[in-house]
Amino acid sequence: MARFRHWRIEQWVSDPVAAQREVLQDLVTHGQYTEFGRKYGLKEIFSIRMFKQHVPIQDYEDLKPYIDRLMQGEENLLWNTPVNWFAKSSGTTSDKSKFIPITQESLEDCHFQAAKDVLTMYYNHRSESDLLTGKGLVIGGSHQISRLNEDIQYGDLSAVLLQNTPVWASWIRTPELSIALMDEWESKIERLARSTIEEDVTSVSGVPTWTMILMKRILEITGKRTIKDVWPNLELYIHGGVSFLPYREQFRKLIGEGCHYLEMYNASEGFFAAQDNPDEEGMLLFLDHGVFYEFMPIEEYGKPSPRTIGLKAVETGKNYAMVISTNGGLWRYLVGDTVQFTSTWPFRIKVSGRLKQFINAFGEEVIADNTDKAIAIACARTGSMVSDYTAAPVYFDGDGKGAHEWLIEFDQAPSSTDQFAYELDSALKSLNSDYEAKRYKDLALTMPIVHLLQKGVFNEWLKNKGKLGGQHKVPRLSNDRTYIDDIKPMMRG
Repeated sequence: MARFRHWRIEQWVSDPVAAQREVLQDLVTHGQYTEFGRKYGLKEIFSIRMFKQHVPIQDYEDLKPYIDRLMQGEENLLWNTPVNWFAKSSGTTSDKSKFIPITQESLEDCHFQAAKDVLTMYYNHRSESDLLTGKGLVIGGSHQISRLNEDIQYGDLSAVLLQNTPVWASWIRTPELSIALMDEWESKIERLARSTIEEDVTSVSGVPTWTMILMKRILEITGKRTIKDVWPNLELYIHGGVSFLPYREQFRKLIGEGCHYLEMYNASEGFFAAQDNPDEEGMLLFLDHGVFYEFMPIEEYGKPSPRTIGLKAVETGKNYAMVISTNGGLWRYLVGDTVQFTSTWPFRIKVSGRLKQFINAFGEEVIADNTDKAIAIACARTGSMVSDYTAAPVYFDGDGKGAHEWLIEFDQAPSSTDQFAYELDSALKSLNSDYEAKRYKDLALTMPIVHLLQKGVFNEWLKNKGKLGGQHKVPRLSNDRTYIDDIKPMMRG
């Protein structure tokens, strides 16, 4: 079965443009029978060019009137099969919740098929793997399911997937459902730790921040030196949600030798990509999973009629906003993430940031990809380890010069905060020429202002916001000071 599936993967990898045309044709065939399809003339669309001409780019607010009606039980609005599930997605830049429609097609042909393909690709490179002989520890979000009516339910994505996976999946998954369903994260970490210590865990999946907290608690309970001493057969950590770069060295020390690392890009809107080779940077873009992709050059964002391009026109190293149409009923939907292609033919991507998470107060155009790399470099040069951070601009009066202010929570603090700030600044200069130009002779920007936070401050802030655990994350960057000014009063000492 894995061999046959790998042959299918090779087909769309070798002919990606044809695969994407086929996906769009299937989407339009379904969508033409819906209220959205009739409004935008999907029945008359026979090419990608016509599709772009007929259908404007949408954000969540554009689709929200349809989604609100779907949640009341109406049908055939965005997709022509019933929508019984919604993935509740909080996002990182807004307190508002988004409810993303999950159809049977998006479950089966996107989320579940992509998960199988991740395993297929892993086994293709690690044919000797014993991954499926043990259990997979999944550190998902809050799995609580809420019912809108007799037919319609919602929860975060991990909850929806958990409720719809076949019974046999519980045989190779841990923890038991009662623990997985907990939504109070401090108690959940404790129960997760104590209930899984005796299991034969061969893989772990989860956001790095919460996985690290769990692993440290397990080492505290067991008195062991590394996680491999607890789970000797652990061979794979699957991560996503935030850049792994600032955490890589910490995980190597926590887990020990002999564990592989694999990144995947699985969002409420779709399962978009995963590493096809754990030894290479970049995630293979999934082109045959019910998602049609367009890429908006970042300079087009905010224009009245922004231009998008297809796979044949993308270039490596450039930032694009991802625009998707899916078998969940999203049409030319602006996801909010920015990506860069690490290779073309085959098409591999990395997530470089969020459209609304950047600092460009002085023309420096700093994105999360820059800061994640700079943090990693500064840590290596100062012998420190960062667990989380956020940054925002400071606008100075008088001479008009500004700075970037950083709140950083360290797992292992540097001996000198000033030295860390110097290394962080130097790394950013080497990574971003716009930042370097603004820092030249303190022309527009002065040295970064770095504050060391006590351990637990970010978690306390998330808890106060009702966002502790799971998919919730501290915003890395902001072009205004909303987050940083909210967190600073929690600093002690």
